[in-house]
Amino acid sequence: MILRLVFVLAWTLPCMPIQAVFLTRPGLAKVRFARTYWRGVAFIMGLRITVKGEVSPQRPIIFIANHCTWLDIVALGAVLPGCFVAKADIARWPFVSWIAKLGRTVFVSRNKATLERERDYLAARLAAGDNIILFPEGTTSDGRRVLAFQSSFLAIAQAPANPVIQPVTIVYDQLDGLPVQRWDRPVISWYGDMDMASHYPGVGKRISVGATIILDPAIPAGTFANRKLLSGALEARLAGNAARLRQGRGAEPQKLVP
Repeated sequence: MILRLVFVLAWTLPCMPIQAVFLTRPGLAKVRFARTYWRGVAFIMGLRITVKGEVSPQRPIIFIANHCTWLDIVALGAVLPGCFVAKADIARWPFVSWIAKLGRTVFVSRNKATLERERDYLAARLAAGDNIILFPEGTTSDGRRVLAFQSSFLAIAQAPANPVIQPVTIVYDQLDGLPVQRWDRPVISWYGDMDMASHYPGVGKRISVGATIILDPAIPAGTFANRKLLSGALEARLAGNAARLRQGRGAEPQKLVP
């Protein structure tokens, strides 16, 4: 358990200056290396990722994902070529904030006074060619269900860059090679007033954690009449995908239509 943290630190420290150099240069090296970094962390953590579907070749993309644990950052970071959107508090977390900033995370306050400015900044990032990873639940869940989506998160779907929207479902379905049961979910899920220090040991002592990620086909901007309809359709799709995966029934990528 502690040895894993040592290995993660040993992997992270040399990766940080490499990514810092890539950030100063044009091109996709900074995007590709970020995924390489997270794949390394996933390997060290024993996180085994199964991906169904493919990342859309269209750009820019807004990835819409469900969220139940800090492990989502590792798993999705290893698969998706995008920048996370995170709450502003994380920008003040020791060490974690450095990694987030090197990964070009966008920090938002979710404050009405700054909402317009933050939306404009996200639109500018999309216009510059960046893909964005959003968690419309606004917080983590207990892993037993997908929480209601906040449609305000999807305001940037109407950005001038005309981004496509790609639904992403993630479910942790294996623990030490066995199917995850309901009573196992608190071991993986990180929610409520849990702190990282007390939550990590439950995951860190495990041999492996299996995650399945479903990438549904991307949908063009303007497919839905407004963001509330879009939000409702995305919530229903991800909740349905997640429920089937949790029940061991399997789920395959499907195009989302109005």
